[in-house]
Amino acid sequence: MPPSNSFSIAQPCAGVNTSRQPGDALTAPICDLRLSPPPCTMYATPQREATMSASDKRGQLYLGREYDLKKGAVTDRPILYAARHLTTHAIILGMTGSGKTGLGIILLEEALLQSIPVLVLDPKGDIANLLLTFADLRAEDFAPWVDVEGARRRGVSVEEYAAQEARKWQEGLAQWDISGERIGRLRRAAQFTIFTPGSEAGQPVDVLHFFDAPDLDWEVYEESLRERIGGIVSALLGLVGVEADPLQSPEHILLARIIEHVWRTGQRLDLPTLIRLLQKPPFQQVGVFELETFFPERDRFALARALNNLIAAPGFENWQEGTPLDVGKLLYADGGRPQASIFYLAHLNDAQRAFFITLLLEAVRDWLRGQSGTTDLRALLYFDEVFGYFPPHPANPPTKTPLLALIKQGRAAGLGVVLATQNPADLDYKGLTNAGTWAIGALRAERDKERVLEGLEGAVAEAGATLDRRTLDRALGALKPRVFLLHDIRAGEPVFFHTRWAMSYLRGPLTRKQVRDLMALTPRPPLPIPGEREAEEHPPEPAPLDLSPTPPTLPPDVLQLFLPPTITFEWALRRYEEQAGRPVLVRERHLVYTPYLLALGTVRLLDRKRGVSHQQTVARLVQPSEGLGGVDWDQGQAVVSEDDLSPRPMGEGFYAPVPSTLARPRDLKRLEKDFADYLYHNVSASVWHNPALKLYGTVGESRRDFRVRCEEEARQRRDAELKKARTRFEKQMTRVQEKIRREQRELAEDQEELEARKREELLTLGESALNLLTGRRPSAMLSRASRKRRLTRQAKADVEESLAAIEDLKEQLEDLGAQWEEQAAEINARWAETLEEIETVEITPRRADVTVEFCGLAWVPAWQVTLVDGQHIDLPAREPTAQAK
Repeated sequence: MPPSNSFSIAQPCAGVNTSRQPGDALTAPICDLRLSPPPCTMYATPQREATMSASDKRGQLYLGREYDLKKGAVTDRPILYAARHLTTHAIILGMTGSGKTGLGIILLEEALLQSIPVLVLDPKGDIANLLLTFADLRAEDFAPWVDVEGARRRGVSVEEYAAQEARKWQEGLAQWDISGERIGRLRRAAQFTIFTPGSEAGQPVDVLHFFDAPDLDWEVYEESLRERIGGIVSALLGLVGVEADPLQSPEHILLARIIEHVWRTGQRLDLPTLIRLLQKPPFQQVGVFELETFFPERDRFALARALNNLIAAPGFENWQEGTPLDVGKLLYADGGRPQASIFYLAHLNDAQRAFFITLLLEAVRDWLRGQSGTTDLRALLYFDEVFGYFPPHPANPPTKTPLLALIKQGRAAGLGVVLATQNPADLDYKGLTNAGTWAIGALRAERDKERVLEGLEGAVAEAGATLDRRTLDRALGALKPRVFLLHDIRAGEPVFFHTRWAMSYLRGPLTRKQVRDLMALTPRPPLPIPGEREAEEHPPEPAPLDLSPTPPTLPPDVLQLFLPPTITFEWALRRYEEQAGRPVLVRERHLVYTPYLLALGTVRLLDRKRGVSHQQTVARLVQPSEGLGGVDWDQGQAVVSEDDLSPRPMGEGFYAPVPSTLARPRDLKRLEKDFADYLYHNVSASVWHNPALKLYGTVGESRRDFRVRCEEEARQRRDAELKKARTRFEKQMTRVQEKIRREQRELAEDQEELEARKREELLTLGESALNLLTGRRPSAMLSRASRKRRLTRQAKADVEESLAAIEDLKEQLEDLGAQWEEQAAEINARWAETLEEIETVEITPRRADVTVEFCGLAWVPAWQVTLVDGQHIDLPAREPTAQAK
């Protein structure tokens, strides 16, 4: 069939990540809108098809080409792996020299080209090579990074060796049809950052920020918060060399109880505070045992001293400066650009690596809980050289629990986990069987091959298939470098393939100095300005002299509630002494309840047109002045739970006098109306709005998250329009192609008729010549010959007409292809522009949507202390965050 009969339109955005974050998504497309529209492929050779598939197919990762084991040669068939298949996770296995690291870097390159953000755990420093990409492939680009010892061994200068490496990369990439433009596109696709926890060589990481309580409701997220506390404690104890069982170890249980207590009371927590509370916990009983029985003071002091050594060690400040472990920001920059966040860990010792990896995995778990479900790949977690961090049962390092949880739970939220290691015995069996994709390089040890085959059989059996174990056993022992067996449970039969050439320069593990030099050339994200801790000291107030041991008698219409004390006197005094910088001697102390005005209200923000329905609870706790002066409601912001409130006193204490404003029902009614007016005029919410998409955000939704939703909506509408347009063009092209085939059939018939007419004409001429020689009458024969010539000319005209028709139809086909490209580009650009039309809309309540739940007297406890020198001080008996935010 002629080449012109073949015409294809690339599929738009198949398998793209629908949960992307904003920013580069439409500077790089919804897939990549900076690229040209889906290509029309005409007269494509197999090699060209491989290149176009690798570069242009949406949602497809170009890993290499299929490998023929029998011939020992690379074929022309490209290996395109669906990105969304990584949601069932992947394992890369291979001994040293198998090309395992190169495959991992290629996988990450392709994911980033699809605008999929990645988190990389890099214990050895190999994956940091991702930043060594040079679009121009010049020798001077390679020179700073080549191995100096390698140049010396070859007997050449560094400059000559760099030129050799540049030529090697130019030739290698050319063999795989990868251009400098694609390398440049990789550089623009994401923001690349090397993070160096505990060091300033790269971007430092503030891991101690992770000790702060997350802004979550304990009633709703109790289980998740306890899981996070368990991970923090396991990581911390591992850092000081304590192997602790969360269910049996007194160290683990006590630290977890202390952190939970601090988080529940809303206090800020850092490591120094945790060390002090470990010596004198804010509770005296653990379970049914007294604290001293459960974990004696001398043992608590030993653990506190071990933790204190961490603080005293040189370089400890590097652990509390830098970028916080906020996974949402590690995946996407402030502008919404996908990030390649590489955590370089080669400079840490084993305990420090395990500590950081545990905290990072726990941070990913926290992020995962807040994500909605999706079938597409939202983000990728790549763990290189996972040996020791995910071992088989019964070993249980602190890194294992969160990593196994991510493997089990990541699929539903679009998180792909890729583990790379040399030995399959390094991995827990649950991790092996939960991986949907295996990439297996050369394995020489028989026990390694046996374990791989066992795991593969388990994974294949779960997919309802069978495995030719004997054939794979022979193949795994004979694989060459860069040749892998790829088994994807979603794709059917395993396939052998040869990895493509990496766009990144694979110079080997980077040193800390090289990381520093490399990051000096890379724009770093701004470091957060460290804010001072909220002041917890309350200014002392004059101790009231007219205290009463019982609450005063008030009119029954005056509602009263009591807030319980949550801080013991000893803890409050110790905190005061720390803040004052000196010990104090106490003569007497009293728990005193002071009257406050407490107002609780709810405001419903409802806008059905915009799809907004949000209820906001507002609490104000203020000390009103005497007289009819107004209340400054803005100064009394408070966090008060209904569980904190009681209609009766909770414990013995003394009571201060009640101001007349709080003792008269009519004044309280006036204050209630004033509070309702305050809520009506001051409580509102802003939501994001995209007029072009007619899409509204939700209350509290960040601009980045709203932009992500806009991108998803724009992507869906764009793909639907592209599909519709593609279908229309395909129909037109099919009709033209059918006409071409019909004309070609007619052409064949006309050509056959022409040849027959020519033969008849020759025979007629021959017969006429013979008749002339024999003397017969020529007139009849001449007439017959003339008729044959006329039929021959007619047949020739039919052939020429068919050829002209075919040429015209080919031009029509080419015109349709050009029209499709133009329309696809216009559709891409139009939907990309919609993402710039984001504005805010203010949602205000109606009067009927404002409800005052309570407005009355609240008794707030405090410790009133008289020192031996006669000074009076007041110490808080409740945490400031539970009283006034």
